[in-house]
Amino acid sequence: MKRWDAVVIGAGHNGLVNACYLQRAGLDVLVVEKNDWIGGAAVSRELTPGFTYSNCSYVCSLFRPEIMRDLELPRYGLQVIPYEGGAVFTQDGDYLAAYHDPHAHRREIARFSARDAEAYERYARDVTRQCRFIQPLLMRTAPDPASFRPRDLSELVYLGRKFAGMSAEELQLTVRFWTMSISDFLDEYFETDVLKAYLAVSGIIGTALGPMSPGTAYVLLHHYMGEVDGAVGAWGFARGGMGSITRALADSLRASGGTIRTEAEVDHVLIRNGKAEGVVLAGGEEIRAARVISNADVKRTFLKFVDEKELPEPFVKSVRNFKIRGSSGKVNIALDSMPQFPALPEDSPCLQGDMHFTDSIERMERAYDDWKAGRWSADPMIDMVIPTTLDPTMAAPGKHFMSCFSQYCPPQVEGRDWTDADRDAFAETVISQIADYSPGFRDRIVHMEVRTPREIEAEVGLTEGNIFQGELTFDQLLFNRPVPGYAQYRSPVDGLYICGSSTHPGGGVMGAPGRNAAAEILRDASKSTRHVSPAYDVI
Repeated sequence: MKRWDAVVIGAGHNGLVNACYLQRAGLDVLVVEKNDWIGGAAVSRELTPGFTYSNCSYVCSLFRPEIMRDLELPRYGLQVIPYEGGAVFTQDGDYLAAYHDPHAHRREIARFSARDAEAYERYARDVTRQCRFIQPLLMRTAPDPASFRPRDLSELVYLGRKFAGMSAEELQLTVRFWTMSISDFLDEYFETDVLKAYLAVSGIIGTALGPMSPGTAYVLLHHYMGEVDGAVGAWGFARGGMGSITRALADSLRASGGTIRTEAEVDHVLIRNGKAEGVVLAGGEEIRAARVISNADVKRTFLKFVDEKELPEPFVKSVRNFKIRGSSGKVNIALDSMPQFPALPEDSPCLQGDMHFTDSIERMERAYDDWKAGRWSADPMIDMVIPTTLDPTMAAPGKHFMSCFSQYCPPQVEGRDWTDADRDAFAETVISQIADYSPGFRDRIVHMEVRTPREIEAEVGLTEGNIFQGELTFDQLLFNRPVPGYAQYRSPVDGLYICGSSTHPGGGVMGAPGRNAAAEILRDASKSTRHVSPAYDVI
């Protein structure tokens, strides 16, 4: 029986990033994926003839440019198309547009408030300052503050110097920013409800918190620090859908000699004498490997794939306490023509970006109240994009694909499992809101895919449908992610690692967890073998 140098569980983007780095370093890597397609949550699928769906993740920005360069992803077809527009529709028939051009954006804000137009520059400056603090940490392993190992002490010194370089005022603002609500943060800058609502969206997406919940200001920052073609904070569409990212990763892996097996669902990790020695597939097949890397979330990895007797009780308790609550649903729609939004000028660039219908923080908070009661939001926050306005490869000429990300959608409905009737009623809530702003919208629908947390968990393997594999609250960041003492991608089981978004620096189609985990795995491998390429020993 062949013994692989590494087997990676799950062909999502972090698993593939991890496998690419390990393979390029000289290890012989196998990726096993339960579905008959690869990509996890970053996937493109033709669910109805003539239309390509980005049916889970749907926009691109967070994916680290360093990884794109290292793995030569543009060579394998990855192209990101930036978009420059966006809009919030108001209940009185007006709209607030968002433009990439700063002068146009300033004029648009001034249409609602001259004071807010002036304040926006200060807001953008302050958020950018926070991005500059956080961004260098994304591609570094979080230090263990309880360790006296030289690397951990060095990283703690690095963090200390970053804090020491701040003025007292900057330090105070940073600590407040990481812990305050997005609502309170925006109130310090702006007076216009619709502007605050537009900016608050990034503070709640994928998070089981409302805009008035402490900690949501950091979630905004997490979304803000991506970039497209060097433009920090920009967003775009992966040409051909989000699966173009994972297809490019898969091609990069295969080009360097790596192997991917689909329809290979893992039942459990094979552990002997406290060491991971491979995986056992659902059909009973054993795959032997020197090390196992799980791209699954921390709960699925250690509560499903590993027998509790192999783990310390305090570790298991910490994993159970890790917050991974689902809060989102999606409705993906194939349209036979471009929908009309009478509030917008014809051919407005806003149609090429993200569009919303929730025009106040209060409406967002009421939507969150429904989630707390175990219901999907009766008046949901919808993040709607139409990628085919910029990417004609996803549908035939004149046809369009629309992605509608909905907040909030609970993992259970009033304490019980979702039913198909619940799913259909949730979809109707989303469609009804869009139809209120787009006459004739229903008549344009050719096909529709509805994904509640039930479908997301069953298909993609995200526990409770949580898109970040764990909430991005301050108590679950840096050396606390996923649990204290195990934030460096290792586990209590020798040879078992974790590389998914449950680890630092967190969720989104970023790739940093997979890359950082590969760095730690290669450091460990270099201690026991010379099989590892020196060029990747310290990536």
